[in-house]
Amino acid sequence: AQASRKDVRDAVAAARTAFGGWAGRTAYNRAQILYRIAEMLEGRRDQFTAEVRHTGTSKPQAAAQVDAAIDRWVWYAGWADKIGAVAGAANPVAGPYFNFSSPEPAGVVAVIAPDSPLLGLVSVLAPAIVTGNTTVVVASQPAPLAAITLAEVLATSDLPAGVVNILTGHRTELAPWLASHMDVNAIDLTGIPAEHVQELEDKAAGNLKRVFRAADDWTKDPTTTRMTAFLETKTVWHPVGV
Repeated sequence: AQASRKDVRDAVAAARTAFGGWAGRTAYNRAQILYRIAEMLEGRRDQFTAEVRHTGTSKPQAAAQVDAAIDRWVWYAGWADKIGAVAGAANPVAGPYFNFSSPEPAGVVAVIAPDSPLLGLVSVLAPAIVTGNTTVVVASQPAPLAAITLAEVLATSDLPAGVVNILTGHRTELAPWLASHMDVNAIDLTGIPAEHVQELEDKAAGNLKRVFRAADDWTKDPTTTRMTAFLETKTVWHPVGV
């Protein structure tokens, strides 16, 4: 299917509706759901391998990519109840107060996935949702089949409706609408060609979206960078003894 501007609007509306419930779940519960998705990915390993092979990849390489995608999903799932401790802090202050900084999800995150049909998609999707964000994802343009199968996995898992909304079509047509949408809080430009990045950054400035543009980092071992890129920090003061 070739998604349209209306599909973008509908996907953003679905993501916004789902945000409160997903962000409000406990980190432990989000981890449980993501681990379950990883189990379902593994259960359809042969199907994903066959779909990755459609891109011209050899069977051993396709199988290795699928295994890496499953492992990476598990890796991010494990961070659901740990990222708060790593990204948060108890701040020293000169006075009878407690001062805490705690991370909170940014909101609706638009993700332009790279062309890697499964590993690239997992690498940009999992870190956005593990911290409580909801997403609108533009799948690989030349190889969207694995993304469609992943959508089936997500729809039949315990992931709430609207947390992940996958669009297929031309990224250069869909990305500008996501970048300029006033109800999108952040955008990941990983799958965008370098010559279009500046245009989208300009559009994203309309509502001060967070913009993440590390195009090649997903090919490396994952770190906490992608998770913290879509977090806001809330700092709270509280009198001691009250």
